[in-house]
Amino acid sequence: MCFLVHVRAALTMSTTMTVRLEDETRDRLDRLAEATNRSRSFLAAEAIREYLELNEWQIGETLQGIEEAERGEFASEAEVKAFFDHARSRAG
Repeated sequence: MCFLVHVRAALTMSTTMTVRLEDETRDRLDRLAEATNRSRSFLAAEAIREYLELNEWQIGETLQGIEEAERGEFASEAEVKAFFDHARSRAG
């Protein structure tokens, strides 16, 4: 299994990118890198991957909602009222 992991890592393309950070952010990144025994580069790349996943999902859902709205796929007034009535009853 270790061999496969190394092969996959060797096949992964990467590029170098320069990012400007505030001093405080760089210092925090340095402390986290030291505490986790990871490089700043690894942590920054992981943070960017997570940011992209979250924001790609959010934008995708927003675009899907816009498409549904353009097709006229809205909740009726009665459905909206029922939803909020139910939510209020659960809140106490």
